[in-house]
Amino acid sequence: MPPTALTVQPRVASLVTLTQKQQFSVTGNNGQTHPAVTWAVDGVVGGNSSVGTISPSGLYSPPSTAGTHVVTATSTSNASVTAAASVAVTDLAGITTYHYDLARDGVNASEYGLTPASVNKSTFGKLFACPIDGADYTEPLWIPGLTINGSTHNVVFVATQHDSLYAFDGDGSPCQQLWHVNLLDSAHGGTGGETPVNWSDVGSGYKDIYPEIGVVGTPVIDPITSTLYVVTKSETSSPVFYQRLHAIDLATGTEKFNAPVNISATVPGTGDGSVGGQLSFNPQNENQRSALALVNGVVYICWASHEDTSPYHGWMLGYNASNVQQQVSIFNANPDGGLSGIWMSGAAPAADTSGNLYLATGNGTFDADQTTGPTDDYGETLLKLGTSGGLSILDYFTPDDQAFLTQEDYDLGSGGVVLLPDQNQGPVVHLLLVGGKEGTLYLIDRDNLGHYLPSGNSQIVQSFPAENGLFGTPAFWQDTVYITGATQSGSDHFRMFKFNPATGRFDASPSSISSNSFPFPGATPVISASGSSNGIVWIVDNSCYGVPSPCGDTAMPAVVYAYDPTNLGNEFWDSSQADGSRDQAGPAVKFSVPTVANGKVYLGTRTELDVYGLLP
Repeated sequence: MPPTALTVQPRVASLVTLTQKQQFSVTGNNGQTHPAVTWAVDGVVGGNSSVGTISPSGLYSPPSTAGTHVVTATSTSNASVTAAASVAVTDLAGITTYHYDLARDGVNASEYGLTPASVNKSTFGKLFACPIDGADYTEPLWIPGLTINGSTHNVVFVATQHDSLYAFDGDGSPCQQLWHVNLLDSAHGGTGGETPVNWSDVGSGYKDIYPEIGVVGTPVIDPITSTLYVVTKSETSSPVFYQRLHAIDLATGTEKFNAPVNISATVPGTGDGSVGGQLSFNPQNENQRSALALVNGVVYICWASHEDTSPYHGWMLGYNASNVQQQVSIFNANPDGGLSGIWMSGAAPAADTSGNLYLATGNGTFDADQTTGPTDDYGETLLKLGTSGGLSILDYFTPDDQAFLTQEDYDLGSGGVVLLPDQNQGPVVHLLLVGGKEGTLYLIDRDNLGHYLPSGNSQIVQSFPAENGLFGTPAFWQDTVYITGATQSGSDHFRMFKFNPATGRFDASPSSISSNSFPFPGATPVISASGSSNGIVWIVDNSCYGVPSPCGDTAMPAVVYAYDPTNLGNEFWDSSQADGSRDQAGPAVKFSVPTVANGKVYLGTRTELDVYGLLP
């Protein structure tokens, strides 16, 4: 008896253009596993190059352009009996760097699988998790169409505080680990008996990173050479401390480009910890918290400290990406002073199209406005660094209350820098945003940062109170900035502020606010969208990250949220909604950032990589 109904599996699929295919299957209500059907795409039997093609057996090959399509199976015995599945095709080239791009705006505008209509607790949830051997402080990175052991995969990379690096199939359920390497073994430059750093061997006893310290800063990927760059921290029992830059082959996990290199540096200076007029990099005290940046063939790495334990300085070093033994640039934010760490709560320096870098420092000596030396210390300062022929200061902005910020531990550099898109109207073409613990958001002309004025900040475009204290990086999409912050003893709501292109300024009052609040340390939001439509704001409550969080010593599950980007009062979904803890994330990690790619949301936790998507 011919079937009177059909079912197509999977009912939804998210694919990458050209490199990822999908096998569809069909069953009939008469018990037939493979009833005779005709396959079509968007009404075209067999499909075509514009919509994708599908074979008589149901193997779908996507087109070269992004978009959404409908695959239909029609019974050959009764043309009125059909069933359909939806296919979302992305042309996303990869998530290869912190907050998605060098502008650090946090936007993936090539997401076609996740829409406001599909992200709810009935259709969206946790698909699987991949176990890891330590806390993942890094933002997951994603590469499509990578060949490993003869098979093609969309691959997610995460690194842990146990100095491990993992490659997982981004779509495989249950989890498919493609490879895992110990970055301290002899093949990766380690010495005998080397381990991640014990928390008690650095800092001041606050357990800010606990119980071990290995990979902290988010790596960066060069998709052209298929190389991942990552910094490890380790020690021997003596103890001797090491920090190394690794260059890892994406397909195998092996070192390349003469990696690894032991990190060291020296600059002239009389600041904290200097000897004989020379200041040397301290691998024990320096905390490689910021994400790495790759700009014009150079890997840039920044440091601050563990729990403000001196002596430390805000270092930035540059290494030749094609031969990491070549250190090509050295910068120290306060060679004749102290502190001025480059923290940015895990953010990477932003970069413009000319290769200039933008970053913010924390508490520390500031003397750049002086007329007599030293004049090279930049505490509480937004810096613009040129990269031609090394690193050099092109411009800077220091808030008028710099001394107060340092006195009260209100780091400007607790937040990341975001570059706005070039403006085609309004008074300023090139703008950036930066904010810190004080809760003020600064809008600045990046062609004229303004230096320091002790009587006010009239030299910049705009400043206004935007949150309670920023420990993250805002997201910017469709002339809107999304931001949340918190004090160490309080919380803050998620807010959005509208930007007016005609005036080149923000409305200083939020256009909407979330109903729920986010305790310390706040969060770093990201946006998924298909062009300028179907936007979703993703953000994680990671406040119960374990010691020394206000929640106590034991880390509790992170909570992932999806919001309407036009109205933060409208929550689409969160990972605590479904019954039976179906979508519960792993134990929270401070400053964790979700990665959205190809219909999936990836989140690193203390024990696992969580993968969310449309339910089968």
